[in-house]
Amino acid sequence: MSDASQAALPKAFGAAVLKAVMRREPEDFIVEEDLGFEPSGSGEHLFLVVEKRGANTAFVARKLAQWAKVPEHGVGYAGLKDRHALTRQAFTVHLPKKVAPDFSALEGETEFRILSHAWHAKKLPRGALRGNRFVLTLREVQGEREAIEQRLAQIAARGVPNWFGEQRFGRDGDNLPAAKAMFAGKRVQRDQRSMLLSAARSHLFNRILAERVRCGAWDTPLPGEVFALDGSRSVFGPEIEVETAELRERLARFDIHPSGALWGAGELRSAGIVRELEASVAAGEPEIVAGLQAADLRQERRALRLPVREFAWDWRGEDVLELRLFLPAGAYATAVLQEVGSF
Repeated sequence: MSDASQAALPKAFGAAVLKAVMRREPEDFIVEEDLGFEPSGSGEHLFLVVEKRGANTAFVARKLAQWAKVPEHGVGYAGLKDRHALTRQAFTVHLPKKVAPDFSALEGETEFRILSHAWHAKKLPRGALRGNRFVLTLREVQGEREAIEQRLAQIAARGVPNWFGEQRFGRDGDNLPAAKAMFAGKRVQRDQRSMLLSAARSHLFNRILAERVRCGAWDTPLPGEVFALDGSRSVFGPEIEVETAELRERLARFDIHPSGALWGAGELRSAGIVRELEASVAAGEPEIVAGLQAADLRQERRALRLPVREFAWDWRGEDVLELRLFLPAGAYATAVLQEVGSF
């Protein structure tokens, strides 16, 4: 399979049941951030909820820094959002004098607008969000409606494989070759280094997950499993005996998930069959493994299964299908879409 192509990844539920057009316009891909908290109401950080259309997060952050006359590192945001979408997300701007700039100066901006503002006690750090809500509109849908409905019901009941999406690998998948060049000695800037390390790590994880999907064990545990707690970075295990009533019940209610390695230095936490599978995948990528270990990243784990919550769908016409869903932080809507159809 290609390094980054979602189309090349194995499908958990079988062949695609529809063909459709995605993102004909930004409003076909709506993303709304859920931080899980409200601004504190006081402090020296201006908390802004911004709606952007056809612009990436870094671009908006730069524009806000220029507007407020602060350095770019004075602007905080929890996560990067798609450019080819209509997105709503929060930013903070550090203003020690607690004086907001003139909002009318932003009225000429066409790519984004301020929906609300308040004061907050601290800068918004990366990753500080509960998740994202999506409204996805698929157009020119081809396929049998009954088969499509059945597939969507399967996804609602079981979730989907928790792939890293194509965004992680850059345009045309360029980040992985660039990461290999970096591991071979090519010098890169610090911010680019972090991005390339993430791409290499994500590639290894996707390869491990692909093997688990092929053997039908992405949402069911194998001997030696390390379990990830839902909505948390906490894990437990390895567990050799995975067919206990307690584990079955917790898996069924999405309280825990099987996990896969996010590669780094140190020993794999998994054992038994899981460890053998992960070690076998790693053996096929020696330059990536060596590069991640040399970068002093530590072994971590990521859930193999992605629960799709608040999942609902409606036909907006004979060939227009709207999907609504909530995904936790770090998850990709493309992981859901790839189990439905081809675009």
